[in-house]
Amino acid sequence: MARSVIVTGGFGALGQTVAKAFADQGDKVARVDFAPSPASELAGALDVGSVDLTDQAATRVALDRVVAAHGGIDALVNIAGGFTWETLEDGSIDSWARMQSMNLMTAATITKLALPELKNASEGRIINIGAGAAVKAGMGMGAYAASKSGIHRLTEALAEELAGSSLTVNAILPSIIDTPTNRKDMPDADFSDWVRPSAIADVIMFLASPASRAITGGLIPVTRGV
Repeated sequence: MARSVIVTGGFGALGQTVAKAFADQGDKVARVDFAPSPASELAGALDVGSVDLTDQAATRVALDRVVAAHGGIDALVNIAGGFTWETLEDGSIDSWARMQSMNLMTAATITKLALPELKNASEGRIINIGAGAAVKAGMGMGAYAASKSGIHRLTEALAEELAGSSLTVNAILPSIIDTPTNRKDMPDADFSDWVRPSAIADVIMFLASPASRAITGGLIPVTRGV
């Protein structure tokens, strides 16, 4: 039976790949994003743009649209977020608040509001995007890594909160993702070492499947450039 799946950040490079993977297997997909519209269409997808996922009222409106169209929520994939590289000495202190807002508060807000529907699902799934860089932060990665570390702790705490239910909560921890933006920002890098969005989508699809029922609270590295 087709499931109802929400992909936040669904208009971005990774979000589009993940949303298509779900759609290709027959799921009902909603792509939710801060951007007003996607760069490319996805047949059958419900696109909900211009949503500030740190705004509870706006997020509630978006969720209500999904539930009305798809009959509930079975899986939530939290991809929405952002990145900055700057040292503490030379960077802006505002970046720390911005990274927390973009990477952590977006996920916390929509997850909290979606929980009643997810708990009603027979096998609900929450899948977050953490970061390998949040395990050991390098220079210039402080603000970003701190926010992604928050995702790791959210994942662990919520998994324990939901223990005893069929709803699981996991996070994947990618290394550098092979996206057009990252290639533009790091043109001299060896792209072969980067993780492809399709490989990340494969891991997410597994974590969203019944086969992952025994895994919750996991922080799963995804690092191979294959």
